[in-house]
Parts: sequence; C-alpha cells; structure tokens
Amino acid sequence: MTADTSSPLRLFNSLTRQIEEFVPVHAGEARVYTCGPTVYNYPHIGNMRAYVFADTLGRVLSFKGYQLRHIINITDVGHLTDDADAGEDKMEKMAAAKAQSIWDIAQHYTEAYWADVKALNIRQPAHWSIATNYVPQMIDFAKSIAEKHCYELESGLYFDTSTVADYGRLARAATEEGEGRIEAVEGKRHAADFAIWRKTPPGEKRQMEWDSPWGKGAPGWHLECSVMSRELLGLPFDIHTGGIDHREIHHPNEIAQNQAITGCGSLDCAEHSGARIWMHNNFLIDRTGKMSKSSGEFLRLQTIIDRGFHPLAYRMLCLQAHYRSELEFSWDNLAAALTRLKRMQKVVAVRLWQEYEEIGEAVDPPKQFLPIPLEQRKDADITGVLRDFEEAISDDLNTAKCLPLIEEVLSDKGIENSLRWHLVATIDEVLGLNLLGLQRTDLRIRPKSATLTESEIEAELDRRAQARAAKDFATSDAIRDALGAQGVEVMDGDPLRWEWKLDLG
Repeated sequence: MTADTSSPLRLFNSLTRQIEEFVPVHAGEARVYTCGPTVYNYPHIGNMRAYVFADTLGRVLSFKGYQLRHIINITDVGHLTDDADAGEDKMEKMAAAKAQSIWDIAQHYTEAYWADVKALNIRQPAHWSIATNYVPQMIDFAKSIAEKHCYELESGLYFDTSTVADYGRLARAATEEGEGRIEAVEGKRHAADFAIWRKTPPGEKRQMEWDSPWGKGAPGWHLECSVMSRELLGLPFDIHTGGIDHREIHHPNEIAQNQAITGCGSLDCAEHSGARIWMHNNFLIDRTGKMSKSSGEFLRLQTIIDRGFHPLAYRMLCLQAHYRSELEFSWDNLAAALTRLKRMQKVVAVRLWQEYEEIGEAVDPPKQFLPIPLEQRKDADITGVLRDFEEAISDDLNTAKCLPLIEEVLSDKGIENSLRWHLVATIDEVLGLNLLGLQRTDLRIRPKSATLTESEIEAELDRRAQARAAKDFATSDAIRDALGAQGVEVMDGDPLRWEWKLDLG
C-alpha cells in the first residue's frame, strides 16, 4: 500500500511552532515514539488523554497508508518525584511506602496501565520498551557523550547544556530564569544542567542499581527516551509525542542528548532534535483538583467506570476537543459525551442489526463491514462522503470536525445500506469508538453504588408489564418509582427497557 498524498497530512510541530506537512524520513513509513507512563501508581485520566491522542495520530498515519512503527516506553526507573529533575526516585519511594519489591510495583502498575489502554480501545504499539531492559545501552550512550558534553559530580554524571546549540528552544526557555525549576545541585555549571546518571549515595543501597564508570547508580529519566528511541527507531525518526508538561524540561533534555550523540548542530534544522516533528497534547483540566497524584486522591479510568460510565465515553470526550486545546473535565461533560456515544450506537443498533435481521442475514459487523481500502477511496460514489473527513483529520487531527461527519453518515437515508457501514467502519477505524462492535447493553454499566442487580431489575420490569396488562396502573407506577429511587430509569417503548440514571453529584 502506498501512502495517500491527495490530502496532505499537516501537523503542528511544537519545536517550530508551525503547522508542517508530514514528510516521512523513510518513504512509506511512519516511525513514532510516545513518552509512556512511570509505573509507580495508577494513571489518572489526564495521563490517558496523551495516549488517546497518540493512538489517534497512529490511526491517522495508518489511514493515510503509512506503515506505522509506534513505540511507547514504560519508565520503571529513574523518574524523580519532581519532573524538574529533583527529589526521590518515584519507583523507590512507592516501593518503600508499600513495603513491596520495586519490581512487583512496576509489574502491578504496568498491568493496570495496559488495562486502561485496552478499555479505551487504544491499539497496541509495535513495541513496549521497558526502561530497565535498556540500561546497558544507556551506559554506552552516556560513555560516548561524556567527554564532550558531561562532567562528574559527587552525586552523578551531569549533562552540560552549554555544549549544544539552542538548548531549551522547544520550551522557549532561552534564559536560565526560564529553567528555574531545575534542581539546584552544588557544583553544577549551569542551572539547566541535568543528571544522566545518578550515583547511589554512600552507605545506601537501591533496589534498582547498576555498575557504571561513574559508580553504582541508576540512569536519569531523560536518558531513557533518547536511548530507546534511537535503538528502536533510529535517529532521526518521524514524530515524538507526549503531554505538554514534557515540553518544558523532559523533552528539551532529551533533544540535547540527541544532539550530543549525533554531533548535530542548530535546531534550525528540526531533524537535529532526533525527531522531525514534536507533538504535544494539552492538559485535561479538572476544577475539583483531583488530577494530581500528589493529593493521594485522583481520577482514574476505573473511577469513571465505577460511576457507571463506559470508558469509551472518555475517549469521546477527548475526541470532541482538539488535542492542542485544554479540555475541561466535569461529570456533566462526560455524561454528554456518553449520551452522544449512545445516540450513535443506537442508530447502528436500529439500522444495522434490525434491518439485516429482517431480511434474514446473519451479520457480524466488525468482520463483515471492513474499512474501505485506500486504493478504493477515490471511487466516484464515495469520494464526496470521505473527502470532508479526510480533509478534517489531515488538518492537524481535527477530530472535533470529524465527529459530526460520522453522525451525518449514520443519519443520511440516501446512502445505500451496505456502503453506509463500510463508511462508518472507515471513519471509526480512525476515531476508535468501536461503533460497529458495541452493543447498546455494553454502554449500560452498573454503577458501583447500585444496589439492584440486572436480573432483579428485569424481574421488576416483568412484574410491571403484567400490572400494566391488567390495567393496574397504581402498581405499575409504584414499581417505576421504586426503580427510579434506586437509579434505574424505565424506558417504555424501548427494547432496552431500562437504563441506569448516573449520579453526577
């Protein structure tokens, strides 16, 4: 399959602060690196916005016909409690607090993160790169740049940021004042200098430590991504993604290391940074203040599931905003996203399942109605339908414009039925809402606070139906009111019969 260039993919490059046409380093390929989680705790929903965004980018690249190689790292060592390169190692701190092996901590929270990835219908990357699997390569990397770019202090090996051109350009931090949050360490040459190897303090022993030319210790957080992206994608590669918080410190430090290892010069040539394009999603804003793990109480994907929301409602919420815009989270906003998802799925349920059942055809939508292949999209009958979608998604991943287009396909009675579902499959392959695979009952998730079981609800509804048939409307109304008091909305005339009423308090 050759890449589609009829509607060029244009992306915002955080390094140049400009929209640029995507031109791959290797023809027909797209190599993408995403900064993954530090697995010391559960990810909060703000963290997961970054992976919905990266997944959408990958889906778009696949849609455009590129052979995608997507790498997401798992940080299980080296990330300190302050992103500004200060404090304790997050993994060591959690292991001590839990009185558990650091390896067990890493495994538990990695699996929790992977469960959230699956729940949000995020595609598996080509490779999950685990930081501790690459420590020998990190030591070799540090050795190769140490003479020209580093100096040693009692606490570790530090990178001298004055040895590379344009340090901090990504963050627009041209002065030391702009890097004021970097850890103050006695002996550092410049405020922005950062550790690429941290020595274990005398008399201490860490659960994770390795021998190195600079003594026992562990790699710095910034070193990991430079090493793993270079090992798995080569330098330069196409796109590096992450949350906007990484744009200020982590990614500028990563870029400096990439410049050092390649001997490259000015960032006027973006390729010298290690990636041609750097992309960052904006923050998820929560006015309740529960988006920070430091508070001890934060919003996880499981939290919203426990409230009765399907996780794809959160994906819908993310898609409704441009990835570079701040997105405000509220229970009302999430409920509106779930309602929108249910409306789409209801059209699928009525039009697809019922119509095909009526003509006696057995339909398995995810298997039967596949996305339209790239080479067939220029067919005269479907060009008009897909043109607006392709233009919107090629315009820096404008998913907010794409959602009304799939709703238009669902509602347009003039589209031949079989074609409709191939179009839905094509667009949804990019949006990742699994519209043809979901059942309406999948979206009806039992809130953790619910006291009734689904079988008990069905039994009460059967009893209510009998009362209505007997014209015992007093009993019928009493059953409806009793169910309502326990969070169950009775839906007369709908084959689904009932739905949970979500508590948004």
